[in-house]
Amino acid sequence: MINQVKIKIGESDLILETGRMAKQANGSVYASYEGSAVLATACCGNSPVTGLDYVPLQVEYNEKFYAAGKIPGGFLKREGRPKDKEILVCRLIDRPMRPLFDKAFGREIQVVPTVVSSDQINPPDMVAMVAASAAVVISDIPFDGPVGSVRIAQVEGKLIINPTFEQIDNSTLEIIVSGTKDGITMVEGGADEVSEETMLEAIHLAEKIISDICDIQIELAKAVGKEKLSIPEVLETLDVSEKIRDYAYSKMEEACFIIGKFLRHDAIKAVKKETFDNFKEDIPEAQEKLFYALFEKMEYEIVRKSILEKGIRTDGRGVEDIRPISCEIDILPRTHGSALFTRGETQSLAVTTLGTVYDEQMVDNIDGDKSFNNFMLHYNFPPFSVGETGRMGTGRREIGHGHLAYRAIEAILPGKDVFPYTIRIVSEILESNGSSSMASVCGGTLSLLNAGVPIKKPVAGIAMGLISDQNNAVVLSDILGEEDHLGDMDFKVTGSAEGITAFQMDIKISGVSADLMAKALEQAKKGRLHILNIMNDTIKAPREKLSEYAPKIFSFSIDTEKIGLVIGPGGKNIKAIAEKSGAEIKIDNDGKVVIYGKTQSGTDMAEAMVKGLIEEPEVGRIYTGTVKKILDFGAFIEILPGKEGLCHISKLSRERVNKVSDVLEMDQEISVKLLEIDRMGRLNLSYVDALETLEKNK
Repeated sequence: MINQVKIKIGESDLILETGRMAKQANGSVYASYEGSAVLATACCGNSPVTGLDYVPLQVEYNEKFYAAGKIPGGFLKREGRPKDKEILVCRLIDRPMRPLFDKAFGREIQVVPTVVSSDQINPPDMVAMVAASAAVVISDIPFDGPVGSVRIAQVEGKLIINPTFEQIDNSTLEIIVSGTKDGITMVEGGADEVSEETMLEAIHLAEKIISDICDIQIELAKAVGKEKLSIPEVLETLDVSEKIRDYAYSKMEEACFIIGKFLRHDAIKAVKKETFDNFKEDIPEAQEKLFYALFEKMEYEIVRKSILEKGIRTDGRGVEDIRPISCEIDILPRTHGSALFTRGETQSLAVTTLGTVYDEQMVDNIDGDKSFNNFMLHYNFPPFSVGETGRMGTGRREIGHGHLAYRAIEAILPGKDVFPYTIRIVSEILESNGSSSMASVCGGTLSLLNAGVPIKKPVAGIAMGLISDQNNAVVLSDILGEEDHLGDMDFKVTGSAEGITAFQMDIKISGVSADLMAKALEQAKKGRLHILNIMNDTIKAPREKLSEYAPKIFSFSIDTEKIGLVIGPGGKNIKAIAEKSGAEIKIDNDGKVVIYGKTQSGTDMAEAMVKGLIEEPEVGRIYTGTVKKILDFGAFIEILPGKEGLCHISKLSRERVNKVSDVLEMDQEISVKLLEIDRMGRLNLSYVDALETLEKNK
């Protein structure tokens, strides 16, 4: 039996349907919004794994090219590894849903939203986020949802719900908001330096819609929802837990506030070992996990209590204090721009590389026609950054953190008409103890300025946290890794002195009030301005000249009627210019000429040759010409590409010249003056040396 529910969001209906497709999955929902549709399934393992301290959840969002009537590019002609965009949507689905699964359930959970139809007008990711939640809600998998999700954009000053691709492209704010009936739990997006008030207004608009989306999922579950599987009861307890607490609590209080990440870690480790050695006779091997879980609970209580009651953090800072910051530029000798940004125990080496149009990244997806990106930001998080060994590579975390930094910086980059370079920033995280993505924003900005990129304004980023109980809530500025782990919120804000450019928030509690969010935004702004001031002390304006190792790009416009003349038959002229100068020349249909050279001299030569092709000879002007043909009565000299004139033998010297070859040789470069253009358009030249001699004799 097919069951269906729907809700109007923005200008269209979101329809959720079940009972027709993928019926063997634990839960299956076909969701559609106009011409975009997603089939989401949810499955779980047959048996639980005991003792897991995490939720074994996999979200595998995938887009089929057939959804948009396309065939994938490449040799294999089938979908391959997930694209960055698909991975980013996986994270958007995972983050608000993961906290709503019980760790004690212990079974592997896999949610697979598949885009099966795309009208290339309405983004399917929002459909997928709702469909994924609905598939779990109607399944037999225990879940504290549902989760609702919506996109809000600001276009021409107006907030729009679930905007189209075109509206997103023209927006000054675009955020994705997720939440439950209890409140907002995730926000992510980018903006063009919008105010904190505008951001809050957009989030507030999303709240009511999210609640309504949750309601239709509950309605669908009432009609077709399966009985939920049981969650195994955790009956096992540590018999000596109270004795261990009495013995170790005061020691942990001291260890948790030792300054320095590794010193603090070693001190806590030492207390655990001492305590275990003291009680090992009373701790069966099967209860060792409970022993370590008890210590994590003690650390959770001690750190949070100190912040809530005393306003003191594990590294001794107050709640609004920013860790010490240092900024350095010109770190690497041969790169186009480099910077080292260090904040406490987090450090980013950011490197900017400038390329040409031929370095742009082609993006082939189902959203529309192939596009080309002239800005890339890649974030690397090697295991040595946290003092560990591990596999090197790019995972979902690296792609997610890099995208957040990308959004932060993209808003302040110059347009291609102002700066026609392809820009790539790489952030190498060399040390990490919280907020490495925000360090990437700061380091990336410094490296852009060091490279001479004329950015609109510097941007910086800061990670905020939250510690709360029933009576109190404290917002933390510039959080450490452990404060992220033990806290209730991870809240990242980037922007210039004027406004926000990127925003990401994940909340581990049921929700936060509008007043608390406003306070967090204001505190984040204060911290951001503090960081910007330190960055400005190092470099606040783009370097005047690009690196000598950067490619040279020059552009100008020519008459469209002369494009063919520059290109030449079969591309003969433009190929000859490229070969001789070593530069690459690109001409648009509107007559814009862009020259890309590895050296300034090559770019200058190509420019002169292109302009020479379209330049009209000017009587009285002196040209540097090349001898192309030697005859008995004179020589033909090329003064401009494709334009030759005759230098008569009588104009070669004051003295009598018996043979032209006595004075000139083939391919010799000489200075000549254009004496006249006769009525037949022929150019008559004089050897400049001879002309000067004649002038003196007069």
